[in-house]
Amino acid sequence: MKSLVPLLLVLAFGAGPASDALAAVSTNHAADARKTAAGKSAKAASGKAAKPGKAGAKSVKAGKTAKAAAVAAGAAGAAAARPRIDYDGEAVDFGEWQAVRDFQDDMVAQHGFDRAALRELVKQTRFVDSAVQLVKPAPPGKPKNWRTYSERFIEPIRINAGVRFWNENAQALARAEATYGVPAEIIAGIIGVETIYGRDTGRFRVVDVLTTLAFAYPEAPNRVDRMAFFRGELANTLLLARKEGIDPFSLLGSFAGAVGMPQFMPGNILKYGVDFDGDGIVDLRGSPSDAIGSVANFLVEHGWDRSNTGPAVFEADVAPSMAWQALVGGLAARYRPDELQAAGVAPRVALPEERLYGLVDLQNGADATEYWVANANFFAITKYNRSYFYAMSVIELGRAIKLSRGS
Repeated sequence: MKSLVPLLLVLAFGAGPASDALAAVSTNHAADARKTAAGKSAKAASGKAAKPGKAGAKSVKAGKTAKAAAVAAGAAGAAAARPRIDYDGEAVDFGEWQAVRDFQDDMVAQHGFDRAALRELVKQTRFVDSAVQLVKPAPPGKPKNWRTYSERFIEPIRINAGVRFWNENAQALARAEATYGVPAEIIAGIIGVETIYGRDTGRFRVVDVLTTLAFAYPEAPNRVDRMAFFRGELANTLLLARKEGIDPFSLLGSFAGAVGMPQFMPGNILKYGVDFDGDGIVDLRGSPSDAIGSVANFLVEHGWDRSNTGPAVFEADVAPSMAWQALVGGLAARYRPDELQAAGVAPRVALPEERLYGLVDLQNGADATEYWVANANFFAITKYNRSYFYAMSVIELGRAIKLSRGS
């Protein structure tokens, strides 16, 4: 049985922007859109967890006041506070929490970890209040707007970076397409939406945020389930670190513990990670080839149909009768073309009769909603991130990159 003690001394593998940080499943973009609330106390894992005292959750400090530039008419600029995300967290004695001790017992009994090494790891683990705040649902606001959302991802910086990524990794992308049947533009679209090809993989220590969320998840209807999920991902992080022979604290990622260029959770690295460059390790930080192969493998394992070489979505019109509303929603292709037609859905091109489809709505705020008919490959992308907007952004970014390359 391997002890974690030597692992704590192992240096992080790789170098450069793509390997300085590991980061999820598509949780990382939300950090830019949400303000971090300040002054929340850590909660212990006993249901209504208690505050850990002065050494507990650290308030997120207000950012420096920014002066707005004067407008052309000469009006004085207004000062605005910019929130600062606390990536480092606060020292908390997690070892005093009964739920954490129970977790240690499980890791010893089920996976053969050394108890003393686990205690040492827990001593070094920090409570990250900003992760607690960022994981909370965004407050109700404006209606969803597909066009506004898509402008964040289908834009020149990502397109140009995608062209470079594709050119630099053309061989790996072609091999993944041949091996898994997932087009290169879909793989490039996912990695581009997730992290701009490794530029933004996250700055939180994965052990810190997963421990925080596993044992002090904020009050919510699904709190118990979410704590169980993050506890499982904490275990997966330690198993991954032991398997790869790395210091678990060297793993950096999103506020929810997502890792690497494609933003895999640790459990998904263990399940779907691929050593696509053949060097003996799955490195989603420093190896674009491993990221490419892993994304393709994930999609195949979640329903990507390699026999379907055509588009994943088709524009559609809907009838005034509104019978089609019963078909909207869900993350699976369930309807035959004739069933769509009977409900008042009219695709703008003829659909292959042998496949199943779903009806996708893309809301545009106060403007008209767009409707699309999607096949199983579209819904495979939604298993990466459970959002129609996300899946469509991946498709559109990949298409834009492909057109920009002239391929």
